[in-house]
Amino acid sequence: MKGTFDRLRARYAWLDHAVRAQQRYDRAQGDIYAAGITYFTIFALFPLLMVGFAVVGFVLAGRPQLLTEIDSRVKAAVPGDLGPQLLALMDSAIDSRTSVGLIGLATAVYVGLLWMQRVREALTQMWGQASATTGFVKTKLSDLRALAVALVASLLTIGLTALAVPALIIPSVGVSWLLFTAMIARLPRHAVPFRRCAAAGLLAAVGFEIFKQVASVYLRIVLHGPAGAVFGPVLGVMVFAYMTARLVLFATAWAATDISAPVAEDSTSAPLRSD
Repeated sequence: MKGTFDRLRARYAWLDHAVRAQQRYDRAQGDIYAAGITYFTIFALFPLLMVGFAVVGFVLAGRPQLLTEIDSRVKAAVPGDLGPQLLALMDSAIDSRTSVGLIGLATAVYVGLLWMQRVREALTQMWGQASATTGFVKTKLSDLRALAVALVASLLTIGLTALAVPALIIPSVGVSWLLFTAMIARLPRHAVPFRRCAAAGLLAAVGFEIFKQVASVYLRIVLHGPAGAVFGPVLGVMVFAYMTARLVLFATAWAATDISAPVAEDSTSAPLRSD
């Protein structure tokens, strides 16, 4: 079987390239990095929710008519003492919107920088590069700028998918292509030319779009039951974050692997190099 597979690798360049990319991914401990990125992704959701609650609080505080309408609907829909308790909780959230928003924003920036640090370390390892020697402040400012760009691009591509309009799938793939190509080329501690990363970025973008469609079907299925309504979204976010991280890291390993190298180039014990 090994001899047959080696002959297939020698015959089909794309298969050999994929195998060597997977070997690079394994040697760089891609699964461990993907798990770390997933942890900080889930961790970042809590401060982001705090910021979201604060934004809603400011909106409601500035629109008393809307707040009155919500009060009446809650009282009509929730029987007994639960309705007033929910309203008291909502009023408390509105009153503390400033402090909740500031704490949530500060925590989100802190966790976001940790997330970006893990992402850049993982991509640097996939390329087989040495660690950067730039100063702490310069590194954090660079991470903050990259975090802002990645957040805007991610929200844009996910928003296009959420509209569920078939005509917007191509623009969504296009945005993802630019996002992933920029991540693969610019987020490693030593930048790589865009032209070398374009094919890998397209590979990641197509895989990401397929995975988003599968995830949307999964959520529609699991949210029908009570257990799914409670645990389904959490598990969905975890799987989505982990698979996206693995996809980006594998695409980076693909870009870092020399397509013209011979089949025998890689082995399980070979050290990483930047090709």
